[in-house]
Amino acid sequence: MLRFLPLKLGRLFRCLKLLLVVGLFVILLMNTHNLFASFQKNELMDRRFINLNKCPACFGTSWCRKFMNGQVSFETWGRLRFLDVFNVKNVYFAQYGEPREGTRRVVLKRLGSNQELADTDQKICKRATGRPRCDLIQAMYKTEFSRLNGDVRLLTPEVVEGWSDLVHCPSQRLLDRVVRRYAETKDSGSFLLKNLKDTERMQLLMTLAFNPEPLVLQSFPSDEGWPFAKYLGACGRVVAVNYVGEELWSFYNAPWEKRVDLARQLMDIAEQLTNNDFEFALYLLDVSFDNFAVGPRDGKVIVVDAENVLVADKRLIKQNKPENYDVWYESRFEDCDKEACLSFSKESLCSRVTVDHNYYAVCQNLLSRYATWRGTTGDGQLAALLDECTNPKKRYGRYTAAKELRDYLTLLASSSSSATAR
Repeated sequence: MLRFLPLKLGRLFRCLKLLLVVGLFVILLMNTHNLFASFQKNELMDRRFINLNKCPACFGTSWCRKFMNGQVSFETWGRLRFLDVFNVKNVYFAQYGEPREGTRRVVLKRLGSNQELADTDQKICKRATGRPRCDLIQAMYKTEFSRLNGDVRLLTPEVVEGWSDLVHCPSQRLLDRVVRRYAETKDSGSFLLKNLKDTERMQLLMTLAFNPEPLVLQSFPSDEGWPFAKYLGACGRVVAVNYVGEELWSFYNAPWEKRVDLARQLMDIAEQLTNNDFEFALYLLDVSFDNFAVGPRDGKVIVVDAENVLVADKRLIKQNKPENYDVWYESRFEDCDKEACLSFSKESLCSRVTVDHNYYAVCQNLLSRYATWRGTTGDGQLAALLDECTNPKKRYGRYTAAKELRDYLTLLASSSSSATAR
């Protein structure tokens, strides 16, 4: 009886494959007209498709002229709308053409799934009318996004505190930086909220409340050395960022030397976001392989998903001196079966000067034996340092292990480079 089981399973598998092929063929036939139409038109010029018709309940308009002029267009597969069912994150690859610069690849994001964006509309309506459905544009003018009108000079912490991870514990210095660097206005460079137009102000506040990723990229730009993708602009509910390269998970089977270099860069990112001359600590609350990408030419690791970044102002913490502010904070190790499992206290991140969260997040979720893709270290010292960085046995052991791990990875990378040169 058991000997026939593999045969039956094999037939079942072949039947399922056949059904899948037939199903895709039927879908293709049903969408034939849309298929040909999608190659004949640039949907990024359609105001409804990019939700430009929902502004100011949108992320911006700085790139609308480029969209409407046909300078931005989906790459081949991005044009096939029936494939959107597989694109849950609403992230698309596109080509952007500039007369003097030629064509380059960019990434377009809706900054949420279709359901999340629908939930955003409902939340705006409920804030304005108490009902889940309404005229969205009119509703925006009845929310707190509009009540912060042109008479308000500054965007202050008590107004936006807790709206999102970015402003879970904002300082005035951080908010001035966000307003001053806001790229969706012609009057960028001023920290005065009253200098923004009504629609610009509402767009900024909506972005801050529902998905602050564009504001993180603008406030801590790659041009100044921050390890984030470069923000380019927005039109409606589609934002454009520069294409970095393949996601980190695609390097799982890369040569040992390459993985050592990537690991070193990840630890450097953890250090830079934790300790920098600006005294802003940027804590990564969502750390997984698909939130990082690697440049094809320079091999540089970049953060490509910055929605869940909490920013703590160390200068303000030192000034206010909350309870235990100068006691080193140790993140608690948590072993679980889920991807990207992290344990943290936002309140502690906001109230301590010295925090090991970023080291913990990178070690546990990307480098250690607890990571989703478990690689091999091939080195006893490296394995021991990763274990201590992930689940320290000594008090403040993660701080020591993180420093020694960075130094050791730098040494290994240097040795590998020298060996390759010979």
